[in-house]
Amino acid sequence: MHFDRPIILASKSPRRSQLLRESGFNFTVVGFDTDESFPEDMPAEEVAPMLAQRKARAGAHLIEDQEIILAADSVVILEGEVFNKPNDYDDAFRMLSRLSGNCHTVVTGVCLLSKTQEKVMAGVTKVWFAPLSEAEIHYYIETYKPYDKAGAYGAQEWIGHCKIIRIEGTYPNVMGLPVDLVYEGLTAFEQ
Repeated sequence: MHFDRPIILASKSPRRSQLLRESGFNFTVVGFDTDESFPEDMPAEEVAPMLAQRKARAGAHLIEDQEIILAADSVVILEGEVFNKPNDYDDAFRMLSRLSGNCHTVVTGVCLLSKTQEKVMAGVTKVWFAPLSEAEIHYYIETYKPYDKAGAYGAQEWIGHCKIIRIEGTYPNVMGLPVDLVYEGLTAFEQ
């Protein structure tokens, strides 16, 4: 499907670019840093959509005419706790130890922003991990260095291939972009 309006992906994530490219979207990438803090009392499911909206609005200056900003943010939630990107090795180890053998939720918020419209949505996927040994966690962190990934893991890497045993929802959402929702949202913008 071809969209006539220019899409600006406000994300430095190579996975989001890959998913959009593989889905046939034409877009340009403009990555910039945005504050990813959130109120501690904010419901966990609302964090990713709020951060995506913040990122899109930070890129609003890029909208000259027909451009649509596409911004996204993913978080991993376990027992009401938000796991964003790990601060360091120990934080990554803590996160993966907690996710080991458990079911968690990946929420990816998306914001589409034009001069006249704003649409905020969220993809939600439940993910089950098989148990991880300490040696496997050390191997994964040392080999893949998942410091730029929510929950300290990438579903497209070893941990996804060998330790994700079940998902409910879309796989692209776990990778960082609910492409199905993006497609629906962009289609609505075209009208």
